[in-house]
Amino acid sequence: MQEIEVKYRLHDLAALEEVLAERGVVLSAPVHQDDQAYAQPGWSYGQSKVGVTFARLRTQDGRHLFTVKTPLANEMACLEHETLVADRDQMHEAIKQMGFRPTVRIVKVRRTARLGDVALCVDQVEHAGLFLELETVVTAAESGTAAQARLDRFARSLGVRLERVVETYDSLVRQALAPA
Repeated sequence: MQEIEVKYRLHDLAALEEVLAERGVVLSAPVHQDDQAYAQPGWSYGQSKVGVTFARLRTQDGRHLFTVKTPLANEMACLEHETLVADRDQMHEAIKQMGFRPTVRIVKVRRTARLGDVALCVDQVEHAGLFLELETVVTAAESGTAAQARLDRFARSLGVRLERVVETYDSLVRQALAPA
């Protein structure tokens, strides 16, 4: 399966909440997510992410989720596998032993909703700002870019001010923290 995303800087949360409410959609209560991103040896920021496997270790509500993503058409159309793990510290060490290196820590507060097959995430990302992320899952045979176009049409149909971004949160946080 592929996880397909599109991401937007969100300029007016109240306007988004109003439009969603008109469609019968209410965002969840906020949850805190603490993500550690990992990269393969030899890969560095500035290089393409397409075809490179990345790992993430997320903690939310005392649960730890290990995720591996390989971007296919672009960095937000990924082959993805994930599973719960019992011990974050041990998994962190295992990931490093497999050759991955920690890159960026992404801390955010997330509120979610679902509309059909689309997951809506409103994320307040430390150091990077407020974002709307839309996600869907398609088969490996389906076009990720076609799914992204469908998600983008949906985002535009909301009629709120959005600024599409093509970078993942790790890249956005890294850019925000880079010395001027």
